Amino acid sequence: MAIYLMYIRANIRLTTRHALQLLGVGLIICVHWLCFYGAIKVSNVSVTMAAFSTGTLFTAITEPLFFKRRIIWYELLIGLIIIGAICLIFSVEIKYGMGIFLGVAAAFTASLFSVMNGLLIKKMTSPVISFYELSFALVGLSIYLLATHNFSEAFFRISNSDWIYLSLLSGICTVFPFIASVNLMKHLSPYTINLTVNLEGVYGIILAGFLFHEHKELSWTFYYGVLIILSAIFLNAFLKQKMSGKKP
Repeated sequence: MAIYLMYIRANIRLTTRHALQLLGVGLIICVHWLCFYGAIKVSNVSVTMAAFSTGTLFTAITEPLFFKRRIIWYELLIGLIIIGAICLIFSVEIKYGMGIFLGVAAAFTASLFSVMNGLLIKKMTSPVISFYELSFALVGLSIYLLATHNFSEAFFRISNSDWIYLSLLSGICTVFPFIASVNLMKHLSPYTINLTVNLEGVYGIILAGFLFHEHKELSWTFYYGVLIILSAIFLNAFLKQKMSGKKP
């Protein structure tokens, strides 16, 4: 991301106020990472994605609070529908209680930093926001690893295959989508963006099958759940258009 900023010759100077705001969001992102990957570690990809789907519901509540607008009833309804669809797809089991708890915590923190970025994008550019937030998240994560005595020689021994995965995860799956998603907030609300992120659950179960052999039968309930999610996304767009009185 730093290389990209140099390439576009971005102005990365910040006021003290903006720096403190980005520091706060960066630390929330750090907690989000710990919860999200922690959920996968103590359960599996499917359970984590099911719990992570609660982000839509959280955003339906946090966005009105930060943007100082009333709560929209259909956003809450769509959030509940999404949760039901994801649970239908993944058949969440209660034995993964800690994984569910961490997944929900990851969803809550994701909704927080998404809504905050919706406010910050009005004051700064997307690459600068993303660079500082992820940098502060790195600092927070390093402090956590030091405090929990997780920094060791073994920590830095990384296999060639893991370098490939980390490169893909950092570059294609983090840097690019993070900048793009923050930039999208110029045109879309945090709620709408988080709503479409629920498709991550669908991608997740497919990729988990290919990469980690989490063999789950793709029965009719899987396709039914995907159809519900897609319908909810388009229903949200339709209702927003109708309520605003704009033509398609």
